[in-house]
Amino acid sequence: MNTTYHWYAQLKKPPWAPPSWLFGPVWSVLYVLIFISFGKVFLLGLPFLITVPFILNLIFNLAFTPLEFRLKNNLLAAADVLLVLGTLIWAMIAIFPYAPWITYFQIPYLFWVTFATTLQLKITWLNR
Repeated sequence: MNTTYHWYAQLKKPPWAPPSWLFGPVWSVLYVLIFISFGKVFLLGLPFLITVPFILNLIFNLAFTPLEFRLKNNLLAAADVLLVLGTLIWAMIAIFPYAPWITYFQIPYLFWVTFATTLQLKITWLNR
């Protein structure tokens, strides 16, 4: 058993936390949706300010795993996931006038990130 898995398994979690094995399949589907929709955003040739929240969202999304599982820092991971959620909402609002379908395509991502944010904040609180 690797130390990261052991560390995460030992954290206090709320009773509604999903099993660890669920995260991989969910993120696999979401990354396909993100790749398609965010890719289209960058191909549309929109003003840079419209693409900023998408760029930031990718950066914050990719930062979560190292913060949570390499640094084993729940507080930084909680701050990061709030930034993921905030930039996703910003991105959905920013792109809507140009390509509403991209906003709708982000709804599963929004639901999951909202759930993941709630879960991470609860885990951070329980393990303070």
